[in-house]
Amino acid sequence: MEGLKNLKFDENGLIPAIIQDEKSKEVLMMAYMNEVSLKKTLETGETWFWSRSRGELWHKGETSGHIQTVKEISYDCDGDTLLVKVTQEGVACHTGAKSCFHNPIYMTESQEVVGAEVLQKLYGVIADRKENPKEGSYTNYLFEKGIDKILKKVGEETAEVIIAAKNPDAGELIYESSDLIYHLLVLLKEKEVSLEKIFEELKKRSK
Repeated sequence: MEGLKNLKFDENGLIPAIIQDEKSKEVLMMAYMNEVSLKKTLETGETWFWSRSRGELWHKGETSGHIQTVKEISYDCDGDTLLVKVTQEGVACHTGAKSCFHNPIYMTESQEVVGAEVLQKLYGVIADRKENPKEGSYTNYLFEKGIDKILKKVGEETAEVIIAAKNPDAGELIYESSDLIYHLLVLLKEKEVSLEKIFEELKKRSK
């Protein structure tokens, strides 16, 4: 713990900690640590933070099970910011998205997400709509109507996929499959099932 003396905590005794996935390098979240939470993080090997809103220590994943196992901690050249590399269990964001940073402001075409990342991004948007309703949002309309409406739409879109599959043109199948996936993601969020759980199950089937 020799490096602790080089850290610069602010006037409230806090220092920002950027949490990064060790393997993917994705930035998962940013929270604050004080000296006590940092020492508990070092002692336990799992992340602990200081909640400014609640005024108390909190152990990441204590209630959700989405703990972060610490692999490396370093500080920047000014000593006033921490970089914590972790192995993330489940998801980092309370919305159900893998990362808290799922609301892009600007993105060049070359940086657009592809592949499975699209699902994470879309799930993040859906989760954000549930947490922060937006007037006129179709996603919010589904959440307001509840589980029966969502299930009805999943059923309807499933039927549309079946019909589209009989069409020799793949375009309609692609469109209807996308509709089904979107409504399925809404259903997963309604039932608070994270994409990580789905990925874990699919991984079992790929062996």
